[in-house]
Amino acid sequence: MNGDPLFINKVIGSVLTAGLIAMVAGFIADLAYHPKMLDKPAYAIGGDAPMEKAVAAAPAGPEPVAGMLASADAAAGEKSFKKCAACHSVKKGGPNKVGPNLWNIVGGARAAVSGYKYSAVIKGMGGKWSFADLNAFLYKPKAFMKGTKMSFTGLKKAQDRANVIRFMRDKSDSPVALP
Repeated sequence: MNGDPLFINKVIGSVLTAGLIAMVAGFIADLAYHPKMLDKPAYAIGGDAPMEKAVAAAPAGPEPVAGMLASADAAAGEKSFKKCAACHSVKKGGPNKVGPNLWNIVGGARAAVSGYKYSAVIKGMGGKWSFADLNAFLYKPKAFMKGTKMSFTGLKKAQDRANVIRFMRDKSDSPVALP
């Protein structure tokens, strides 16, 4: 490289040559190998019944955190909540940000914060935020509430969700009893 005016040309030539060799090797392999597929199986397995694939059942949702809430750490939840704090506040009478203020959210009515424009999907849900609903929502907001504007991907660890729920539960005039 020190003073060689053709160094760049040599590098480009080497890369092109390697690509050409790989391409030619692929063509030769296609010409040399032609598997012949059988019209019917040589050996039938299990008679006429179709083969069933063994598929592990995918989890339907997050694991329950109700049992963890009593021992959950609100201080750790406050640390995890920092991800949420970019869009939400939890101060009593605090302002709405990109998302609504979450004071009194645990056990509180959905879409109830005045001055915040909620999406139609959350307005249509009605009801109150239970521990199980918050767990599912914090696990994957877009799966729990299809059509939500919230772009947060969720908290995958059950202990993190339990800690955040415990932290948010304490941000209330009269905290809901733990399960």
